[in-house]
Amino acid sequence: MRLAPRHLADLDPAGRRAWAQELGYPGMRAAQLATHYFGHLTADPAAMTDLPAGTRAELAATFLPPLLTPVAQQVADGGRTVKTLFHLHDGIAIETVTMAYPDRVTVCVSAQAGCGMGCPFCATGQLGLQRNLSAGEIVEQVRQAAALARDRDLGRLSNVVFMGMGEPLANYSAVARSLRAISEAPPAGLGISARNLTVSTCGLVNGIGRLAAEGLPVRLAVSLHAPDDELRDRLVPVNRRWPISQVLRAAHGYFAASGRRVSVEYALIRDINDQQWRASLLAERLTHYGTGWVHVNPIPLNPVAGSVWTASRPEAENAFVETLRRAGLTVTLRDTRGREIDGACGQLAAKEAKANG
Repeated sequence: MRLAPRHLADLDPAGRRAWAQELGYPGMRAAQLATHYFGHLTADPAAMTDLPAGTRAELAATFLPPLLTPVAQQVADGGRTVKTLFHLHDGIAIETVTMAYPDRVTVCVSAQAGCGMGCPFCATGQLGLQRNLSAGEIVEQVRQAAALARDRDLGRLSNVVFMGMGEPLANYSAVARSLRAISEAPPAGLGISARNLTVSTCGLVNGIGRLAAEGLPVRLAVSLHAPDDELRDRLVPVNRRWPISQVLRAAHGYFAASGRRVSVEYALIRDINDQQWRASLLAERLTHYGTGWVHVNPIPLNPVAGSVWTASRPEAENAFVETLRRAGLTVTLRDTRGREIDGACGQLAAKEAKANG
């Protein structure tokens, strides 16, 4: 496995200065590069006119090596949803989705190439895990999305959700470093408020505890998808290690430590997990800790081509939501973007892998 090239975004400001000095460059050069990268959203040496003309290309190649190359894009929703397929430096494919809403612009980023969690309804899960991403590769997804939003007049990128390819808490160290680089003010980072960052997990209890200890006010999202262990063992195999009771205890602990309400994600799958008795059981399990600690996001399943898994019927979705609301829970039926452009995470990468296989 070829590791990603070392990149300015992999280090904090002190680390960048030390690296520059180690290579014989003045520490101020790292600060200037960081200002361009994080503040102006550019890695193009031609735009860095405050750097000596003779060393711009060399500095950029050293501290800002290319990490992601866009190879395909799909656009939907009148240009307000853009899905990008990137190749990493070693040719592995990942995806991001940039989505503009009336009140925000959000990018959904990948933390791994592929995923090792094995959820059978997920396109990324079908790929298996190829490798973890570096902090720089994660930050570069956000930097390119911010530039895309600016250049397409979609607005300023304001929100980042770690809900793309992979399980973020299975790549904990890189994800934690990237959260700090995304949330620090320029030139230390991209200046996106930590309160607008969401880290999703399928239930890695040890990782939830580590994230709570970071002291960052990011939102935690738990992909639950079933209220009973029998079904969740099938849908989310990591449940066999950390069953629902442990996941919800850890999630409530995160709320207690951070003060941030936890999101519970629940993909509604026709005739699999959308029955009324499961809605009632979900409400019972969540309200065990009260109602103010959690926000439930039922999500109409974005179907994967050729899969037997499909979205619930609208009447089943509505009934499921109403059952949760009657229990006093805050519920938002997730707006599904990009159905016509392979909206589910991993679909573009899966198509490319199939074509090349």
